Amino acid sequence: MARDVRLTRRTFLERAGSGALGAALTGSPDVSLGQTVVPNSSGTQPPQLRAPARACDCHMHIYDAARFPLAPVERVAPTNAAVPQYRLLQKRLGTTRVIVVTPRNYATDNRATVDAIAQMAPNARGVAVVHPTVTDAELKTLHAAGIRGIRFSLGDPKTAAVTVDMIEPLAKRVATLGWHVQINWTSDQIAAADALWKRLPTPIVFDHIGQLPASGGLAHPAYAVMRRLLDAGRAWVKLSVTYTNSREGPPGYADVVRVGRELVKTVPERLVWGSNWPHPNEPQAPDDARLFDLMAQWAPDEATRQRILVDNPARLYDFAT
Repeated sequence: MARDVRLTRRTFLERAGSGALGAALTGSPDVSLGQTVVPNSSGTQPPQLRAPARACDCHMHIYDAARFPLAPVERVAPTNAAVPQYRLLQKRLGTTRVIVVTPRNYATDNRATVDAIAQMAPNARGVAVVHPTVTDAELKTLHAAGIRGIRFSLGDPKTAAVTVDMIEPLAKRVATLGWHVQINWTSDQIAAADALWKRLPTPIVFDHIGQLPASGGLAHPAYAVMRRLLDAGRAWVKLSVTYTNSREGPPGYADVVRVGRELVKTVPERLVWGSNWPHPNEPQAPDDARLFDLMAQWAPDEATRQRILVDNPARLYDFAT
């Protein structure tokens, strides 16, 4: 008699606790298949590019609403985006160090960021969001907790927790701590603020390749502004969020690759890389392994990738070398 191979509900649930199906349901690694299912990330395969030792993801966010309530802002926060879920992404990509950036959903509440740094110490640093009302004692406490910069995300005024007029006075205060000012603005905003960048006493970190338009990005005025600062050793650029800037899209993101390749060719000593996990602005999660593999196109030689993924982050974020 033929064996009855129909899958009962009970058998289905039992099998769901193991293997690839169980990994998909629980967001856990499937060691047997060499795959890792990560919340807020599509795909399960590891990158083709092997990360060097101490490779740093220089831009990601933690959303831990169960322990740290979110601020009431007009922005839907990702779920399943706390430290345990992020560790799965590290496992998949092979990265070790990480920079936790306070997202807009937390406004100026940096507790989730500081807590995540402590959980992932000594391989974590952070970037906070503060108002001018912050005291010097509070800044020193944040420094001791691993914070090394302050962020100004002003692309959408409706969800922004800070304003332009806060940048210069706060930069003067955090300069004594050796911190930087991190800017998440549109390329038009970056170009229009050329005079401001010249006045700041701190290094400036431009998020997401300065949000340069993929078509003609190198001709945009923001590129010239950033290049002057990069060439003077006053700025850094994050190779991140290629999916937002790209018109050609996955899997190759060829238009953004061209912009990144020019930066790598001319100023590799001023670049870092970031995943932007859990991709808070994306309705469909990208494949983080394929995004990481873009490094091989930007920087075909191993020495340059070592610089961007390990050496530059160690300098910028004060890791031991």
